[in-house]
Amino acid sequence: MTPQVIVPRIFVFVAAVAGTASLAAAQTSENDAKNYPNRAIRMIVPFPAGGPADIIARFVGQRMSEDWGQPVVIENRAGGNTTIGAEAAARSAADGYTLFVPMDTTMVMNPLITPNLPYGPLKDFSPITLLTKNMSLVVVRSDGPRTIKDLIGRAKAAPGKLNMGAGTITSRLGAILFAKSAGLNVQLVPFKGSPEIGQAVLVGTVDFALDSTGTSLPLIEAGRYRALAKYSNRPLPMLPDLPSLSEAADLPGLEESATWIALAAPAGTPGTIVDKIQREVATIYSDPAMVARLEKAGILAVASATPAELAAFIRSETERWSKVLKDSGGIRLD
Repeated sequence: MTPQVIVPRIFVFVAAVAGTASLAAAQTSENDAKNYPNRAIRMIVPFPAGGPADIIARFVGQRMSEDWGQPVVIENRAGGNTTIGAEAAARSAADGYTLFVPMDTTMVMNPLITPNLPYGPLKDFSPITLLTKNMSLVVVRSDGPRTIKDLIGRAKAAPGKLNMGAGTITSRLGAILFAKSAGLNVQLVPFKGSPEIGQAVLVGTVDFALDSTGTSLPLIEAGRYRALAKYSNRPLPMLPDLPSLSEAADLPGLEESATWIALAAPAGTPGTIVDKIQREVATIYSDPAMVARLEKAGILAVASATPAELAAFIRSETERWSKVLKDSGGIRLD
């Protein structure tokens, strides 16, 4: 005779309640996404107004507002190498009404170099999508070397004499990686941002520099800068004939050096809302007119296929630059 299994009624009741609760939670999440947004969205930018992160936040925020019929307010919280804005965003309600516009410095470099950081990039944030992935350009003054090989030749003819400028930590590490790969003995001069780099190149304080497309393009078009190469193998619509650094310098193993800007939400934001925001950015970027507006500002529109793809990208960038940082020796990061 087969033994009879008796399930206590209380267990059946608990299981039923748990199932009902799960169903209710799923329905609530679906309703949250369906009704989102029904009020103003705040987008925290950890930089002053006018920079690339601020520009792209305002472009994307304006289109979100038009599509969703709700205001998108840009809040500039600069300082602390983006930590002030990051901490404010991380402490905000995880309801989709506070978004954050971090960059590679925020999500990769700060955790690698800053002790006691007041936030964790993947612990305190839910990645949504990339907004842009701008490549660095190797630039000189208009009367400088005409090609990368000319620049390398000058540097090798005068070891330790040429100065190399770079701004963000990512750019500084990229500059060191280029110099090391090419066998150059040059001095790295760190700057706080592109305006300082531009001035240094133009007055001759540095002999060449890594600078962003957005700030380099107006100087190139004005005939004050010369771009020798793009630090990437990706197409660059604004300068379609510019060779890649790996090709022009005959350094096939040289990886891309790019500054990137993303969109994130406080950790715990419902996944349905995160997905809805990601899909909205993808829709915005499917508009050729929007892409053209960004390119005119020197910004390449690059989105992630899914939030998970952005999270994986952050992990891979952390691993890559951690190795470069360890191999860089005494780089000045302050």
